Amino acid sequence: MDIIRLNGEDKKLYELVAPLVMNARVIKANNHYAYKTDADYIWYVAVDGDKVEGFIPLKPTLTGYYMDNYYIHDDDPAVVDILLSTILSEHEGEHLSALVKKRHVVDFGRHGFVSWLDMKNYNKMDFKNSNNKAK
Repeated sequence: MDIIRLNGEDKKLYELVAPLVMNARVIKANNHYAYKTDADYIWYVAVDGDKVEGFIPLKPTLTGYYMDNYYIHDDDPAVVDILLSTILSEHEGEHLSALVKKRHVVDFGRHGFVSWLDMKNYNKMDFKNSNNKAK
């Protein structure tokens, strides 16, 4: 499986994710929220051959990056792992926060994310390491 890093308005991004983000089943899995992007976003897309296995977009904030509206095919923990490993290695020392679907809280936790708000369908989590203390 390969991870492709793309700008939020890259033509290749649209080619890869449009079939997913316009799919009713995928939108339902995202609690019926639309996927959004703009030129400032950074997208990490996991591909296996010509199949997209998942993606996590990073939205820049004043303090770092925010992850939300991501997709993981069949909720596969291996896809979460490779995406988060890539993101963490490329954004070492930066503040990272995420709105994480309940079914992925344990997966994010394995990578050092800590919950600070527990909601009905999501947890708000911050990445915590020795260089970056979650607020």
